Amino acid sequence: MGEIRYGPSGLPEAPTFEEAFAALTAEGYRACETGFVSGFWLDYETAPAFGAAAAAADVAVSVHAPLAAFMGHVDRGKKFKMALGMLDHTAGLAQACGAQLIVFHPGFLLGREHDQTIADVVDQLGDLRARLEEKGRLVPFGVEVMGRVRDFGSIDDVLAIAAQVDFVRPVLDFAHMHATSDGAFLEPDMFADALARADAVLEPDAPFHIHFSDIQFANRNETKHLPYGEGTLRAEPLRDALARFERPATVISESRDAASTQAIGAVLGVSSASRSS
Repeated sequence: MGEIRYGPSGLPEAPTFEEAFAALTAEGYRACETGFVSGFWLDYETAPAFGAAAAAADVAVSVHAPLAAFMGHVDRGKKFKMALGMLDHTAGLAQACGAQLIVFHPGFLLGREHDQTIADVVDQLGDLRARLEEKGRLVPFGVEVMGRVRDFGSIDDVLAIAAQVDFVRPVLDFAHMHATSDGAFLEPDMFADALARADAVLEPDAPFHIHFSDIQFANRNETKHLPYGEGTLRAEPLRDALARFERPATVISESRDAASTQAIGAVLGVSSASRSS
């Protein structure tokens, strides 16, 4: 079984970065995903201090790009250029703070079939590569599996993109996959199958990157995150599936409450709750 690093989505509020990361480690967390979904709260002046505090605490950091920062636009007009700029800026901040991965959304069909959308995403990621390489900031990106059954961003879509773009990895959001499968992720085999498919496209030294929370869904579409235990998605089968792989994993809780994040961590054996139980 590979090492599991686990932690929340979002950094605890604290007067300093050192205190925020100390609060994470006090809970047994060794990973954190922070987001630029609502804006770029980190800048080039503060990013090195953020990264130094994370490194000193031995917390693996990932960042989530703005929601509008997706590839696969129908044309290379204003929205594409804006998205390209946001991904470029995210990459610069990620590099400055030592983030291990940038998570971004795969985009939308916009009237196209899946195959054409995948081709357009892959093509435009080539534009992103050229821009980042020119600036020396080509860092790993992770494309996230989405949670609406008829939209773009299924595990098949994500794996197809990651298989064709060497700096892009799949991000397995098991809450989203539980929703789009109508609640099928109940046994370790379901989790292990998804992990095996991701394992086949990941480079040898890259960890699985996983999002996890309990989820409410209807008609195979996610509706909202739930406190852990109120829905039907459980962490035990994920834990048992991960034990079948030597590849390490970073698991990020997307639960909205601290108690749920602690409870999931206890099942995985990587939180303060697991030490006290």
